[in-house]
Amino acid sequence: MNTLWDPPRFATNAGVRLAFDPPVSGGEPLLLVMGLGVSRHWWPAGLCAEFTARGFAVARYDQRDAGDSTRLPPAKTGNPISALFRKRGDAYTAEDMADDAIAVMDDLGWESAHIFGHSMGGAVAQRIALRHPARVRTVTSSAAVPSDAKGLGALKYIHLGMLAKFSRLKSFPATREGDIWAALAMGRLLASPATPFDETAAREWIDRDPSGVRDREAQSRQIGAQWHGPALETLKPPMLVLHGEDDPLIRTGAAEAIAATVEGARLVMLPAAGHDLPAHTWPTVADHVHRLTTA
Repeated sequence: MNTLWDPPRFATNAGVRLAFDPPVSGGEPLLLVMGLGVSRHWWPAGLCAEFTARGFAVARYDQRDAGDSTRLPPAKTGNPISALFRKRGDAYTAEDMADDAIAVMDDLGWESAHIFGHSMGGAVAQRIALRHPARVRTVTSSAAVPSDAKGLGALKYIHLGMLAKFSRLKSFPATREGDIWAALAMGRLLASPATPFDETAAREWIDRDPSGVRDREAQSRQIGAQWHGPALETLKPPMLVLHGEDDPLIRTGAAEAIAATVEGARLVMLPAAGHDLPAHTWPTVADHVHRLTTA
């Protein structure tokens, strides 16, 4: 039985439908933003329970082109790697993606909220705070690159060898079961070697929506969405920067750059964590977010 969320609803932003799970309980509003291509179900329920135990009302949503939200028509963005380094995106902008979060907050009746984003969702969380500072109480960016890093400027933050390994995921059969095995393979790649990959736990969220891992068109549209807004150094809400010490995809220098750029930002490195949020980090992560919101 679900004890964290009421039945899912949809918010709308300029014709794009955004699936989200409204919280069962009241408390400090906390909106979760997940990473490239994958759905809201990829947020570990155990981490969400830790947030709830610390007095947060936790909502999670599917970004456009992910999960149960609207899938946009194909655009000339190429594959995700080429889309990352393009000078422009053809489908929508990063501002559109930031506005999606605000549409969800509006439907929830939240005038403002704490924002927590992981991976690409961390960059989106930064952009929400930059574009809508009055709507953001605090922002936590986890395992992300600086929000204003563009094209080749993002290259220095990425382990390119890991991107090459991702390309092998297409070898799995083009079936739902193949998608699940591809997602599990990706999970193993992104985990820290110091923390055994928990396949049983991972399947709890992967089984809900495995398709996003290999939807190259949707990923390309998301990662190709260009940011035209304020520079990261102008971010005003209190900020926490989290990063796994063993992240095999995004270099720790990305977190260091974010924390050095945003005045007052606090950097926390997570031991024995990769480009994920394994179970042993959940109490620590929840404690740090709670501390940020009560400072």
